[in-house]
Amino acid sequence: MADRRLQVFHTVARLLSFTKAADTLHMTQPAVTFQVKQLEEQFNTRLFDRTHNRISLTEAGMVVYDYAERIISLYGEMSNRVGEMTGDLRGHLFIGASTTIAEYMLPRVLGDFKMKYPDVQVRMYVGNTDKIVHMIEDNSIDLGLVEGLVTNKSLATLKCCMDSMIVIAHPDHVLGTHESVTPQELLDYPFVSREEGSGTREVTMEYLNQVGVDANDLNITMELGSPEAVKGAVEGGLGVAVVSEATVLKELALGTLLARPLDPPLARPYSFVYQKQKFRSLVMDEFLEFAKDRCSRDMLSVPVRREV
Repeated sequence: MADRRLQVFHTVARLLSFTKAADTLHMTQPAVTFQVKQLEEQFNTRLFDRTHNRISLTEAGMVVYDYAERIISLYGEMSNRVGEMTGDLRGHLFIGASTTIAEYMLPRVLGDFKMKYPDVQVRMYVGNTDKIVHMIEDNSIDLGLVEGLVTNKSLATLKCCMDSMIVIAHPDHVLGTHESVTPQELLDYPFVSREEGSGTREVTMEYLNQVGVDANDLNITMELGSPEAVKGAVEGGLGVAVVSEATVLKELALGTLLARPLDPPLARPYSFVYQKQKFRSLVMDEFLEFAKDRCSRDMLSVPVRREV
């Protein structure tokens, strides 16, 4: 962007926060404030009203924001057209991924994408599904990859691949004598769960309700914020859990966990999420195709180990 000040102003105006804009742009807050102040001096007017630690756009600020939206969109279209003509892919891509995907799938995909397109700068943000969807909604990121359900009709979703969900337990657990685990049987043991807002938790609860089991009857003894924490609790004998099969391949190989399939089986989609109306850059389109192809090949389900 030729005018960095306009980009900084647009980010502050979109998020209505100097702090959030600084985080998004990887700048210090004083640097963001300075850029906005320079723009205000150029137009000789205030662009933001600041009251009670909150900011809002002035009338002039709304006019500048409207033009900034169009200028940034046109700049993106220009970069796309030139990139199509020259075959040169470069630019920035802001991606958000829910925790499971960010830890177990995306690092390989991003590494290969970077090798193919070294001039593309990718920044990834990690959070549970709810957080990533909110970042898409407020335009903090260009593209999200989540495992939970997305209900906002203004967002587009594109299925990447399917992920198998399984029950894990300590190797000495009585479930080791079972071939599979029914939803009703999950109620018989202490249950280690992901936190509210997690796609894994949401999918599990929805599955139980669909098969006629009241999810409120689960004996949830712990709520944890990452797959690694859940696995650690189960390895410590603190309960059973439902997790993505992709997250426990190492533990199954080492024999520190046992795994059993659910009966009926449970699978969930990994989905790309983005704004329907937002201009899609050439970089984003290329990454969508690249990641979808890699996800389909890398995340094919493998049979759950029945012997430990």
